[in-house]
Amino acid sequence: MQSGLYGSKKLGAALGLLATAAGLAAAELIVGLMRGSSSPVVPIGQEFIDWTPKWLKDWAIAQFGTNDKVVLVAGALIVVLGLGAVIGILMFRGERASAFALTTAIGIVGAWAVLIRPDPTLGKMSPTIVGTAVSLAVLWWLGPKPQMLKEGGAKVTMGVDRRQFIGGAVTVGSVAAVAGGVGRALQRRFEVGQDQLAVTKTLQSTGDLSAVPNLLPSEFELGVDGIESFVVPNNNFYRIDTALVVPQVQVDSWKLRIDGMVDNPIELTFDDLLAREQIERYITLSCVSNPVGGDLVGNALWRGVRLKDILDEAGVQDGAEQVVSRSVDGWTCGSPLETITDGRDAMLAIAMNGEALPAQHGFPVRIVVPGLFGYVSATKWVTDIRLTRWDEFDAYWIPRGWSKEGPVKTMARIDTGRKVKKSDGAIAIGGVAWAVPRGISQVQVRFDEGEWLDAELGGVPSNDTWVQWVYRTGDLAPGRYNVEARALDGDGVPQPEERAAVAPNGAQGYHRIALTVEA
Repeated sequence: MQSGLYGSKKLGAALGLLATAAGLAAAELIVGLMRGSSSPVVPIGQEFIDWTPKWLKDWAIAQFGTNDKVVLVAGALIVVLGLGAVIGILMFRGERASAFALTTAIGIVGAWAVLIRPDPTLGKMSPTIVGTAVSLAVLWWLGPKPQMLKEGGAKVTMGVDRRQFIGGAVTVGSVAAVAGGVGRALQRRFEVGQDQLAVTKTLQSTGDLSAVPNLLPSEFELGVDGIESFVVPNNNFYRIDTALVVPQVQVDSWKLRIDGMVDNPIELTFDDLLAREQIERYITLSCVSNPVGGDLVGNALWRGVRLKDILDEAGVQDGAEQVVSRSVDGWTCGSPLETITDGRDAMLAIAMNGEALPAQHGFPVRIVVPGLFGYVSATKWVTDIRLTRWDEFDAYWIPRGWSKEGPVKTMARIDTGRKVKKSDGAIAIGGVAWAVPRGISQVQVRFDEGEWLDAELGGVPSNDTWVQWVYRTGDLAPGRYNVEARALDGDGVPQPEERAAVAPNGAQGYHRIALTVEA
């Protein structure tokens, strides 16, 4: 090696990380310049989500809850940066062709991931293309280059001058930081915050939307500490979906197509929905991945247009059985047609708890169907509805092992604390229970598998919501108790005691806690 030249695995890894970071920064800049495009990490990560087996999905939700997307993004970045480090090491080992080929291959995978997503365009692939090109350019500029030896005429890959490398790295790093920062700033132009404010003001100006302070009617609350509020605020409402990055769908660009087995295909704009008759209902939604006693369930005040009315206008043809809905990111679900047309308040929702839908909950329009788990009903960012037969289409989660139909099961959950003091007075054990759309007729508790004792129920506006419940007692001596709760639906049918996992159609079994009563 020539005097003054320097090369090592550490320097190679640094080069690879720098080239990768520069490519990602350039991609972020393109995302900020072009509406509808996304970072190369997103489509690749989205494909990973799409092919994730249900056992791994359940594990991720159980471990990380609604933070599973953050973990996945972090994991994807770690993998990409790790590959970048390998590429840099290859450069310093003299395997330039392999390094360039691997970088190009990663770019091709990113472009492929875009191509197989809905509505692929050159614009959507641009961040991946530009980012790959920038990474290759950095590798070429800062990496060691083949040189002709004076004696023998053979070409060998020499090291790099340390000072030149550090100077170049500082330049590339500075430019990348600025480009990435500018890109992130520009991306705010595409966020839907202003659209949401405008929609909220429009709806509130009609006088039809309930004001936020009135969303918690006192007759629905028991006033017991620890029990989940009757209405869950938007920022606390659970979020489970397959979108790695929350879609930012602006009102002016949104359209909904209704076709398939209908006589009159319909295309609606957001203004068309606003002009239609609206309904506003409290409805409890639950994720099929919610374990016994879990918090992937919530009640909210939803506002929108009856889906049945729109399907009636389209003219559903005989033989149609399934309502297939598709989101802007390509996710699909299939809902039984009868659950849309049997009188329940299935809707195209545009508002949640007195304001426009939050972006993470489907702005500008999502589907809400009482009584179905989200994987067969709750399509966010909906852009397409197609009427089909069951045997003509399997929606997103069906080939992955989940049931075609997902009715919500009867469930009671204990929310109150596991440690109480007898000296504080009557002991209150309470929580929420739901059996949408059948309703709850009774909740019961028992101690150490003794007799079932009836709890007090709060009020409800309909069978489509959960209900608060509480059992008060002053008869428990200090000690430890196993407490179970069960709910009976509106027909008096108790929830099953036998436990079942969340797959393939929802968990079941009694929620059980260990209660310690102190003197």
